[in-house]
Amino acid sequence: MSKHYRPCVGVMLLNREGRVFLGRRRPKRSNEGSFGSFIWQMPQGGIDHGEEPYAAALRELYEETNVRSVERLAEHPEWLSYDLPGDAGARWGGKYVGQTQKWFALRFTGAESEIDVHHPANGAHDAEFDEWRWEEPARLPELIVPFKRAVYERVLGGFSGVLRD
Repeated sequence: MSKHYRPCVGVMLLNREGRVFLGRRRPKRSNEGSFGSFIWQMPQGGIDHGEEPYAAALRELYEETNVRSVERLAEHPEWLSYDLPGDAGARWGGKYVGQTQKWFALRFTGAESEIDVHHPANGAHDAEFDEWRWEEPARLPELIVPFKRAVYERVLGGFSGVLRD
């Protein structure tokens, strides 16, 4: 039996100083508190049927952060996958064991007032995050839930050409 992964996108949003946008996940289920301090992540989400990955990345970024002012920097050359721990895949009806993601690096070109994680998509979408911040890229793997850490390390490696030292 082959593993089935939910097709998704991820966005590494960089500011002019080369720091990365991170959002603090709002707990959706009672067991999400078990991830402790690993509640920060970059924007990500599912690809709709028939949707191109880059269009999905722009949509997901807007739906989670309200951000539209971006410049495309890079696309990761590979699809990166991870398995969900335990029975976490049950939220998708057991159809998927994890996610496979296409990642994009984007430069934020707007004013910070454009970012609104509390009322994303101008209030038309439920908030995924309850707080946000800019972070040094090297710190990303230590802030993400452990089962996504290898993906974040590969994202950093794949985007090393657009990251500032």
